Amino acid sequence: MNMNDLPDNPYLLLTPGPLSTTKTVKGAMLRDWCTWDSDYNNLVQEIRARLVKLATKHVPEYTAVLMQGSGTFSVEAVIGSAVPREGKLLVLANGAYGSRIAQIAQVLGIATVIQDSGETSLPSLDKLEEMLARDQAVTHVAVVHCETTTGILNPIADIGEIVKKHDKVFIVDAMSSFGGMEMDISALNIDFLISSANKCLQGVPGFGLIIARTRELLKCGRRARSLSLDLYDQWETMEKHGGKWRYTSPTHVVRAFYQALLELEEEGGIPARSQRYRENQRCLAEGMAELGFQVLLDPSIQSPIITSFYFPDHPDFRFTVFYQTLKEQGFVIYPGKISHADTFRIGNIGDVHLEDIKRLLLAVKNSCYWVR
Repeated sequence: MNMNDLPDNPYLLLTPGPLSTTKTVKGAMLRDWCTWDSDYNNLVQEIRARLVKLATKHVPEYTAVLMQGSGTFSVEAVIGSAVPREGKLLVLANGAYGSRIAQIAQVLGIATVIQDSGETSLPSLDKLEEMLARDQAVTHVAVVHCETTTGILNPIADIGEIVKKHDKVFIVDAMSSFGGMEMDISALNIDFLISSANKCLQGVPGFGLIIARTRELLKCGRRARSLSLDLYDQWETMEKHGGKWRYTSPTHVVRAFYQALLELEEEGGIPARSQRYRENQRCLAEGMAELGFQVLLDPSIQSPIITSFYFPDHPDFRFTVFYQTLKEQGFVIYPGKISHADTFRIGNIGDVHLEDIKRLLLAVKNSCYWVR
């Protein structure tokens, strides 16, 4: 089938994932694959190698593992496999996804302490330093890089420096940033980075990915608190059997992801994609401000991934009506997720370009029924 024959989407997804993908990524799923066949397993191995090269210049220090399920499955695989029975996890939380890491740890029976800085503030580095100096039982520290609850961008470089000063293992949920922001995880002192196929790498939902410092991953054997989410066993099987997954893998999704990686390379790699996302976000924030919308976060802590806006201060504004009006014009946005203010969110990642943001702004202008 010619890719141009695939139907167009009825609307553009302006979310932090799943997100709008190219027709060629979707078209890659039209072929069936056998999980035992060498063609497929070689593809998996190439994906793993490409991911490590995207993540760091220090390639020999790291390895990659793919894990079935949504990104949260991979977060749980890391938390449940990396922290030993006698270990203790410190979670830096400033949104729903940081809190979810803590919830995972608590459900798994892992000793957990939470440093909660609120939904619109960065974690206190002084407090982190103090907690690590005071609580010698902490073995691992986890934080979300881009907390899509608000769009806040946490200072993982500064956090990683403190974590390593105290000789702890550093876990970063980079679900909504990896592939869309330049980083070297070795320079950032990251031991386990977690992301997903359907975020900035612009694949489709179905599996998550973990890029791990190999020496730390080797310590995870027989630690897992789950059979299917055993990170070490998944990695060992892929290593020993040339890309084989332990259990049935999402073959169509994996093939689409490989195509997405090729398209990332064609775009100019992460630097070019990062620049596109930043331009999208700048245009979005400036254009919405001109239409009278106020952003939630200060620009100094705003990510280029998703932006939160306060509801207009007008008694006739109804988010459900606003949402539906935009959807009818070809755009789907996100409701807000913070507890102390009424907000909505607009993402600008995926197959989204500057002209799409400009079309969105025109649609928003046409949807401002409450000021007519």
